[in-house]
Amino acid sequence: MRILHVHTRYRQPGGEDVVVAAERRLLSVAGHEVIPLDFENPPGSAEATSALARAPWNKSAAMKVVSAVRDESPDVVHVHNTWFALSPAVFPRVSSLGTPVVATFHNYRIVCVNAMLLRDGNLCEVCVGRGPWSGVKFACYRGSRPASVAAAATIAVHRRRGTWTSDLAKAIALTEFARSRLEAGGIPAERIAIVPNFASDPGPRTRSASDSDEVLFVGRLSNEKGIRVLLDAWSQLADPHLRLTVVGSGPLLEEVKAKASGSIKVVGWLEPADVLQHMLSARALVVPSLWYEVQPLVVLEALACGLPVLYSNLGALGEIVGDGGSPFSAGSPSHLVTRLSEMLDGAEVKRMSDGGRGQFLSRFDTQRALASRIALYQEVVRA
Repeated sequence: MRILHVHTRYRQPGGEDVVVAAERRLLSVAGHEVIPLDFENPPGSAEATSALARAPWNKSAAMKVVSAVRDESPDVVHVHNTWFALSPAVFPRVSSLGTPVVATFHNYRIVCVNAMLLRDGNLCEVCVGRGPWSGVKFACYRGSRPASVAAAATIAVHRRRGTWTSDLAKAIALTEFARSRLEAGGIPAERIAIVPNFASDPGPRTRSASDSDEVLFVGRLSNEKGIRVLLDAWSQLADPHLRLTVVGSGPLLEEVKAKASGSIKVVGWLEPADVLQHMLSARALVVPSLWYEVQPLVVLEALACGLPVLYSNLGALGEIVGDGGSPFSAGSPSHLVTRLSEMLDGAEVKRMSDGGRGQFLSRFDTQRALASRIALYQEVVRA
């Protein structure tokens, strides 16, 4: 197939950018023709302010996609991030040409001004199923009311004009939990398909997870990722037979280093290949997030490695992990201590390791990822 693949890169590269690049490789290696079309959010404040003002309806950016459709004649247009240099104006412009358009929603921006369903460090769904204007009141986008107006107006304009009901062949949600939020944002249920992210298969473990004493945290060192909860739990853990390795960087890096004890090692940011080696030799991964994670790649990679996942009981994490781990109450160091203590049981570790590997092979490997994407493209082309 011939696919025009559209994405707006973030000013600070993140998980979505990694997912888009991996998807392009996946399709290309399988023999499909991928035509990348990328937009860049301007780094300068003046340029960013100007682009934000056009975020609800950026005609010039949309026309660049239209020109690409006319020049390249793709079978389908697949749009990823539109915030903020592109805007959802791309959907009606392209669909008017008769080319089917699908879009992957990697976050909650269709119902939330800051796209995270998080306010002042706490879960917030005030705007879900309602208008987005409370996000302006609370300055939810980067603490700025003017910028929050641009984000809220983008949500309101396209909900009111029916962009999601008339100009989008299929909306892609990554999980059932995300699907429910897309429906609340005005996308009809019949137009939503669940097509999860994926990870490469590192192959079966050569060392059993139960033979290791290493517990991993991999992620951004910020409050919403729950790193403080993990450190508090670790300080209460009586058994000395486990050691914690913290991989990542972020605003809490120095605080985390200051709290590190003899059984805690803070290694900072690592190359993906090095993270993978840690996963293949560790006993468990802890995901103590305090927000509704969408579908973190680190969890898919852990499942691929047969690495048990201890995760906070929020959003889609349980749906993703399945039998590959165990939940604990979000924000509860004492409940996390209980789960960590259970990880001393080698039989329990093996059960989760096998369950996680099975979950990966049945849902998140590249073979299924390719098949699900091509099936969706063929469906919208036929329609």
